[in-house]
Amino acid sequence: MSYELIAGVDLGSNTFRLQLGRIVGDQIHTLDSLKEPVRLASGLSTEKILDHAAQQRALAALRRFGERLRGFAPEQVRAVATDAMRVARNAALVLPQAEAALGFPIEIIAGREEARLIFIGAANALPAAPHRRLVVDIGGGSTELIIGQGSEPLLMESLFMGGINFRQRFFPSGKVDQKRFSAAEVAAARQIEAVVTDYRGCGWHEAVGASGSAQELAAVLELNGLNPERCGGISRQGLTRLRQMIIAAGAAERLPLKGLHRERLQIFPGALAIMSAVFSSLELEQMTYSAGALPLGVLHDLRSRFEHHDTRDLTVAQFMRRYRVAEEQVRRVERTALAVLGQLIQLDSPEHESEVHFLRWAVSLHEIGLSVAHGSFHKHGAYLVSNADMPGFSQRDQSRLALLLLGQRGRLQKMASLPAGDPNWRLLFCLRLAVLLHRSRHEQAPPELVIRESPVGFQLAVAAAWLDANPLALAALREESLLWGGIGSELQLTALPPAGTCQ
Repeated sequence: MSYELIAGVDLGSNTFRLQLGRIVGDQIHTLDSLKEPVRLASGLSTEKILDHAAQQRALAALRRFGERLRGFAPEQVRAVATDAMRVARNAALVLPQAEAALGFPIEIIAGREEARLIFIGAANALPAAPHRRLVVDIGGGSTELIIGQGSEPLLMESLFMGGINFRQRFFPSGKVDQKRFSAAEVAAARQIEAVVTDYRGCGWHEAVGASGSAQELAAVLELNGLNPERCGGISRQGLTRLRQMIIAAGAAERLPLKGLHRERLQIFPGALAIMSAVFSSLELEQMTYSAGALPLGVLHDLRSRFEHHDTRDLTVAQFMRRYRVAEEQVRRVERTALAVLGQLIQLDSPEHESEVHFLRWAVSLHEIGLSVAHGSFHKHGAYLVSNADMPGFSQRDQSRLALLLLGQRGRLQKMASLPAGDPNWRLLFCLRLAVLLHRSRHEQAPPELVIRESPVGFQLAVAAAWLDANPLALAALREESLLWGGIGSELQLTALPPAGTCQ
C-alpha cells in the first residue's frame, strides 16, 4: 500500500498542528501546514480533568483540520496526542468526540514514543551528519530529550515539565521575579538530573532545539542581538541576558522584544526557565534549531509503514529477544492462527490489515510472561505489554495487545469490556485455538479445520481421525466450547468425516 499524499496531526499540550506532505522517493516535501493555539493543558484542573472550554477549543480546531483532510483515506493520516491527553483522567470520554471532529483515529502516545517521533522529524529536517545530536523539545506539558545518530534515536526521555504546567506552578498570575524564576529553574534541573549521567556518557556533538518554544527563543535572541557576535540559534550568553531582562520587566508581556508572539506569552517564562536549566545541567554553550519536530516525524514514520519498515515490527522483535521467546513455538502458533483467520476474513484486504498485524504481534508476544513466571503467564504478559515503552505503539495499541494476551487462555468473563461484534473477539478465537492446538509444542501439522463465524459465535469442524488420535486435544476443545458458552456465546464443535465419505 502506498500513497503520494500523507498527513500528520499533532495534538500538543499547547498547540495543535497539521502537516501535509508529498512522498517523493524517500523524501517528504511539505505541502501545507496549519496550527491552532488550543492551550489544551491550560484546561487541566488540579484533579487532571480537562475542562469544557479546553475541550471546545480542541474540537473546533479539529473540525477545521478535518475539513482540510477531506478525501484522505484513513491510511494516509496519523494523528497523535501528547502529554495533556496522556494525563487527562477524562481522556477516554474526550477522545471519541475528538476523533469524530477530525474524522480520523487519534492515538494517545507515550512520552518516549513522542520523543522518538520528535527526533525523526528533527533529524530529517537537518542536513545529514555522521555525528550524534542532542535534540531538545520543550512543549506545553512535557520536555523531550533525545540523543541520536542519523535518523536513529539512541537515548530518549520525556520529562513532566513544559511551558504551561510551569506557568501554573511558578507564574500563575504572569508575574516573573528572581525568586519565582529561580524556583522554576531548580525544579527543571532536578528532573534533568535523573538523566544527566546517561546522557553525558552517551555524548553528542551538536545540540538542536525543536518545536515552538525553541523556535521562539532562537528568534528572540537573534532578532534582538542578544547572542554573541556570529552566534545564531540559542546561546548560553543569550539566555542569561534574556533571563535578566524578563526578571527586570516583571512579566513576559512587558518585554520590548521582537519575535515574541502574543499567543505564546503565557508559556514563555516557563519555557525560558526550562531551557536555561537544560543549558546549565547539560553544560551547553550553543544550540541550533530544526524546523522538523513531531508532525514531520509522524509523516516519516507513516511513510516507513507503507514501505514495510514498521517500527512496531522492530519493537515486537526486540521484545521477543528481551524475554527469550521460543521462536519455533511462535512460528507454529502463527501459521495456524493466520490459517484460522484466513477462513474468516480476506487476509490481503486493506480493510483487515490491522487485524492481521495485531494477530501476528499477539502471537509473537503471547509467551513473554513466561519470563516472569509460568503460573498466570498470560497475566504477566498483559502487564508487561500494558506498562512497557513500546516504540511505534500508541496507548490504545498496547491496550489492545494486552487484551489479546490476557484473553489467550482461561475464562472469558474477563473480556466483558469487549462489545459484541468487536473484531477482537475474532482475533481472540484465532489465538486461543492456535495456542490450544500447539500445546504439545511439537513440530506437527495441525488437523484439517473448517471454521465459520455465526451471529452467536463460531462453528468449528475438526478432522474426525485427528480427534480420535488426540483425546487430550479433544477434551481441551470441548472445555473451550464450554468457556465460550459461559459468556453467552457459542463454539459449536463437530467432527469432519474422512475425505470421500458421504455426510
